[in-house]
Amino acid sequence: TQSRSSAASDVYKRQVLGILLIAIFFVGCKGKNNAKNDDLIIKESIQIKHAKGFDIQNFNESKKLIIKSPYPNSKEQFEYILTTNKDSNKFYPKGTLISTPVQKIVVTSTTHVSMLELLGVENSLIGFPHTKYISSTKTRKLIEMNSVKEVGVKSSLNTEIILDLNPDVVIGFSMTKTNKSLTLIEKSGIPVVLNGDWLEETPLGRAEWIKFFGVLYNKEKEADSIFNAIEKNYNEAKLIASKAKETPNILSGAIMSKDIWNLPAGESFVAQFLVDANTNYLWKDSKGKGSLSLSFESILDRGKDADIWIAPGYFSSKKQLKKNNENYSAFKAFKNDKLFTFANKVGATGGVIYFELGPTRPDLVLKDIIKITHPELLKDYTPTFFEKMN
Repeated sequence: TQSRSSAASDVYKRQVLGILLIAIFFVGCKGKNNAKNDDLIIKESIQIKHAKGFDIQNFNESKKLIIKSPYPNSKEQFEYILTTNKDSNKFYPKGTLISTPVQKIVVTSTTHVSMLELLGVENSLIGFPHTKYISSTKTRKLIEMNSVKEVGVKSSLNTEIILDLNPDVVIGFSMTKTNKSLTLIEKSGIPVVLNGDWLEETPLGRAEWIKFFGVLYNKEKEADSIFNAIEKNYNEAKLIASKAKETPNILSGAIMSKDIWNLPAGESFVAQFLVDANTNYLWKDSKGKGSLSLSFESILDRGKDADIWIAPGYFSSKKQLKKNNENYSAFKAFKNDKLFTFANKVGATGGVIYFELGPTRPDLVLKDIIKITHPELLKDYTPTFFEKMN
């Protein structure tokens, strides 16, 4: 009996000692973790109106950037903590903490460049793959000054140069879950954030990704103001288009290989432009959010008498079109000189301006299309991207 009592006493002592040690541990760590614990309380979420691929949450001392659509058909999402408190690094997994405002950045799409410029932070750009595709005169000057390094090798990134530049963050994009170059950069401790603006299904959804960049630079108010102005301009242009007396039939795309014609699917953001411009896009009822690949015969059957042909692939002239395929001349829009392209407006080194600025400024794209399809509604407007194909 005495031995059982003694054993029970020992167990009790060990339990008390364990409780005391835990208590001492928490008291000792309270100072370190207090900021983190307080930071678990969400103050507010930044309003995202149209974009579906990301969210932003505000905490007491930090913000959380949530990437919901990092690549096509993704079933995972990524979260990043943005903070000015560099001591927070010890609380979070490597590569998930981003110190703000970002001082040095590498981006991988020209659409990212235009958003940096709108926010006035283009001087933070230190690397870009295939800099010849950048058209903006502002950023081209930085490239000429060697402030922006070339970090592209064919279709991949030069990870050695990026690691040497040691940016605060790399903004990438990916078609799949795995990307060897980006994974290697991430493993080195440099945060890599996948930007999914190109996966958005609406023009305004794409443009709203300026808020993604705004939070990286602590410029949320500026980003919100810029987007609100774009949204307002877009909706005003849409209202103007709704007053048109006629709705012209629209053909788009061209043959990309053999006899297969690529054109926007009915649920794509390109088709949305044509709907908002109050036109009758002949494939508006087709399913899909990307592009359609149809036979030449089916296009000819439906689109032969279309009034206007917008964005005939990457062709720059009617002569080039006809040389590629004699059958293009059978279309009414070809015969009547009603072809309009964005391919001819390029930067100093050949980058197409539409691809760089168009996703950021959908209001200008919509006005261009309204000018083409309802010229009487925007008499004094000069198109930014499109021009008649000669």
